[in-house]
Order: sequence, then C-alpha cells, then structure tokens
Amino acid sequence: MTEQERGYTLIELAVVVLLVGLMLTLAAPRVRDTLLNDDLKAATRQLLGATRELRNDAIREQTDYLLRIDLGQPSFWSYPADATPEKRAEVRKAAVRLPAGIRIVDVRHAGEAKKGDGEASIRFFRQGYVTPTVIHLAKDDRTFTLIFNPFLPSVDVHEKQVDYAFNEEDRDAAL
Repeated sequence: MTEQERGYTLIELAVVVLLVGLMLTLAAPRVRDTLLNDDLKAATRQLLGATRELRNDAIREQTDYLLRIDLGQPSFWSYPADATPEKRAEVRKAAVRLPAGIRIVDVRHAGEAKKGDGEASIRFFRQGYVTPTVIHLAKDDRTFTLIFNPFLPSVDVHEKQVDYAFNEEDRDAAL
C-alpha cells in the first residue's frame, strides 16, 4: 500500500471523536453559564427589552411614555406621561428589580450632569424618538454603557464604561 492510498484507521478516528467529545463535555457548561447566567448581560437585555417595548407602545398608542429608573434600588418601571399620580404609584409597586449585585451607576441626559442617586426619567415620544440618555450598569469591576440616541430606533450597548457626548457643548464640558 502506498502512502497516498493510506487512510486513517477506525481506532484513530474513534480516539479523535472521543477527545473532541471530552473537550466539548468539559467546555460546554462553562460557556453556557457564561452566556446564560451573566447577571449584567441579563439586566442589560431586560432594560433593552423594556425600552424597545416602550418605544413601540408610544408610537402605536400615540402617547408619550416615561421610563422611571430608581438608581438606589436598582429598579425601573414605566407609565404613560399622562398617567394619574395614583396610577404612577400603582405601577411603581410593580417595578422591575435588577438582579442582586447589579448597580445603576449613573444616568445622564444630554446637556445635564450625571445623576448617581435618586430617580431619573427617560421620555419616549409618540413620534418615535427618545430623550438622549446614557446609562451605566455595573457589577463588580465590569460596566455596560447604554446610549439612547434621540432619533435612532436602537440603543447602542458597549461592554465598558463610555462617556458619550451627544453634542459639541457636552464634548467641550467633558474636556
């Protein structure tokens, strides 16, 4: 038999398949846990889902909506801008709490200083735009930045701290 005709034996193939299977068995749970059990990513997805829904509701119902964020708890809730104080209090009782260990570091609107405590609002307008806002979420030493651009339908997400300037005045103030 020449070298060109020689192939792999069944035993060699079985050993390779066994080794690949062993590596996958060891690596798959870690990869799955990292992707599915990352509280910071889960909190970011949760907040993004809520904002996507609010933007759609505002356009569909032709009414402005507010997303209220409690930086101390940390939690968020939403309601129509024309809701009564009683309705606002009722909705706040059902606020979505972020997973343990997740902090809302700060919220900053364009042209304003960062807000690191208390409550903040993001307004979703019936025309489809949003108040320009930057939110920093953190867990331990990791930070995610969510950037709400006023006229874009999506939210920019960065897996690091980003101090975003919406306009020249903000950029000059950051220097």
